[in-house]
Amino acid sequence: MPDHYVFLKLGAGSANGNDLTTNIIPLKATSVDISTTKTIPSIDVPLGGILQGESVTAALDLGMASKSITVNGYILEDAIVKKFSDDANAISRTFTAIEIAQLIHSSIDSTGLQPYQAINELVFLYDSKVDSSYTQRTPTGATQLIPFTFASRGEGGLTTGTLDNQGVVRPNAFPTNEYSNGLKGFVRSFNSTIDSTTIDIAFSLNFEVATVFPSGNILTTIEEALE
Repeated sequence: MPDHYVFLKLGAGSANGNDLTTNIIPLKATSVDISTTKTIPSIDVPLGGILQGESVTAALDLGMASKSITVNGYILEDAIVKKFSDDANAISRTFTAIEIAQLIHSSIDSTGLQPYQAINELVFLYDSKVDSSYTQRTPTGATQLIPFTFASRGEGGLTTGTLDNQGVVRPNAFPTNEYSNGLKGFVRSFNSTIDSTTIDIAFSLNFEVATVFPSGNILTTIEEALE
């Protein structure tokens, strides 16, 4: 079992897809609060109560919703692995709790144009017993760690979509294992408390799911950002 289940990924990420250590900040989370708020413009229909005996509200679903994650926990001395180019060797350094808190604060203060500083992904692993094709994982009761996302099961296609993705032209892929993509976005706020009576640092982090521009470098295109 992994030592951590919640991670912050830097924009640089890792050249190795099967890696939850490089250019990643692990968090010791005690609670994760997930909020999804639907945005649908609505209007009360005049005379609806006269015609139907009850009032009517019309709503237009434009596919808008805001999604945010709040993580609470604590920070202890820990190892952070960094790699500053694809062909460079990874280095591992042990940071104090305050150093890790400072690292996160400075990362949030940067922009997407600084990929070795900026945080652009939150990974929250949980146990899954049903895979992307609605197949029960075997043997009975077996689980697979996958990151929490807002993706649905099934293949995409306006007329060829399957399972939950029927009618969805270009869905995001449902996670297959712990190395799948997590939630892309940005840290809205990060609060840390330094207490002289403890060796750990309590923190509260709010992450907003979004497609962030600019990212990587000033020439990043909309198509690249949506991949």
